[in-house]
Amino acid sequence: MRDAKAGLSALVEAAERGEPTTITRHGRPAAVIVPVDVARRLYPDEAVDFASFLMSFPGGLEDFERDQTPLRSIDL
Repeated sequence: MRDAKAGLSALVEAAERGEPTTITRHGRPAAVIVPVDVARRLYPDEAVDFASFLMSFPGGLEDFERDQTPLRSIDL
């Protein structure tokens, strides 16, 4: 981990060249830095923007209605 933190820019450059890098913690694999195109293939839904996510709601927006209850009065 310490080496990865110190050399993060080199790891990112390696990923840009298409080289995945495994980061270990206490000698065990903990994470992998991969090129963006590889990550997109592995996790295709990660690229969905928030608006698309909301529009994909299975019930549609028709199921939501605004609460028409009047607001309570507050003395200031």
